[in-house]
Amino acid sequence: MSAYRLTIKQLENLLNKREISASEIVDSFLTRINQIDDKVKAFVTVTDEVARNQAKQVEKSPSPSMLKGIPYSLKDNICTDGIKTTCSSKMLENFTPNYDATVASQLKTAGGILLGKLNLDEFALGTSTEQSAFFPTCNPWDLSRVPGGSSGGAAAAVAADETPFALATDTGGSIRQPASYCGVVGLKPSYGRVSRLGVMAVASSFDQVGIISKNVEDSAIVLGRIAGKDYQDSTSLDAPVPDYTTFLITDIKGMKIAYPKEFFAESFDKEVKATVIKALHKYEELGAIVEEVSIPNVEYALPIYHVLAAAEFSTNLARLDGIRYGFNDKSADNLTDMYLKNRGLSLGAEVKRRTLFGSFVLSADNYEKYYLQALKIRNLIYQDMQKVLANYDIIISPTTPNTAFKIGEQAASLLDLYNNDILTVTASIAGLPAMSIPCGFVDNLPVGMQIMGKSLDEGQLIKAAYAFEQHTSYHQEKPDLGVN
Repeated sequence: MSAYRLTIKQLENLLNKREISASEIVDSFLTRINQIDDKVKAFVTVTDEVARNQAKQVEKSPSPSMLKGIPYSLKDNICTDGIKTTCSSKMLENFTPNYDATVASQLKTAGGILLGKLNLDEFALGTSTEQSAFFPTCNPWDLSRVPGGSSGGAAAAVAADETPFALATDTGGSIRQPASYCGVVGLKPSYGRVSRLGVMAVASSFDQVGIISKNVEDSAIVLGRIAGKDYQDSTSLDAPVPDYTTFLITDIKGMKIAYPKEFFAESFDKEVKATVIKALHKYEELGAIVEEVSIPNVEYALPIYHVLAAAEFSTNLARLDGIRYGFNDKSADNLTDMYLKNRGLSLGAEVKRRTLFGSFVLSADNYEKYYLQALKIRNLIYQDMQKVLANYDIIISPTTPNTAFKIGEQAASLLDLYNNDILTVTASIAGLPAMSIPCGFVDNLPVGMQIMGKSLDEGQLIKAAYAFEQHTSYHQEKPDLGVN
């Protein structure tokens, strides 16, 4: 079997037995990218020369270690020293950082090999990766459909076997939603579990770096490497990091699973709901206790998320004025004109829309009416989730209310686009860990099941996901891209 088809664990086993070299693995993935990425369009930048040089350096050190010699890719809002970090925006089209984000540094130190940077909705604002300033990414299962967003490039690359895993960011579902659409595993850790240093901020109280991988085991391996306190990031938590691979067990007898009735609403796709209900029955067969619950205030989750996230984004984006770095229009006559042109010409419609909305809710006339009210409701939703998780180990729901839609299908309806995050924002609002795993197909398109848990209890999610995965074969299905 070609190296690009293999998981992290399988590649590690071959490397440790010296049955394959890091350079051979890299060549396999770069060949795959060269063959199919003109169809998928997952990569903004392919770092082929960097990858080959890193592989040669890895081969000079014979001692094996976790992730050593394993290729990976990064969502293009994670800073990389000497390699462009564009955020898929014309504003940063030529921006090259002079330092690595903490997570990028951790993988580099471990001996990981960077294949490239992945496409996203501009500044991670979107749910389809159609909002990239460069090009939309396509879903490998159906190239006429979106891969989800904002981490669509990451999910598509993993699904298409262009990279064994990718690091991405999740603000309101940007890892889990595309993972669902592309039939891969997407893990958003608890808020503060992984450092955000060097990651372009969208909404600082929501953002979290996470993992998109081919299976649950690979996510457990990578999480163990990137989790932990970063003393340069005040939002990262100083909490013990367990060996997540110890949760890769199939015995879940007695595990208590809640499924909120609000997450199975009449308006959601019936076949998607039926697929997740079937998965819940599988958990019952495995000995878990599955019960329906209610989360009363979850109906407000999507609107309050957009109020709070837009407010934080408008503040974060203020630093991007084109003066110190980024796009600069040299034709400006004065400073005011420069600001207007730098931002007006380089930022896309969705970025402008959310910036204006964020500024609106933070204005003196609207601060108490919208922003403070949203903060209060956020606390109510957090309390609702805590009440459920006091009696249950995990919460399960569909990841998305539908399967991947056609490219351009929802372009005229912002409400439809925003509604794609309706099931993922709750975990982000409460700062809880959540992951999406494949649980079936509807019309040959993947369906994702979302698993949420207690803060810093990613191990319980991994345990539940792994048990389901080992008793099903959905994660082994691959899209047909016409190249073997």
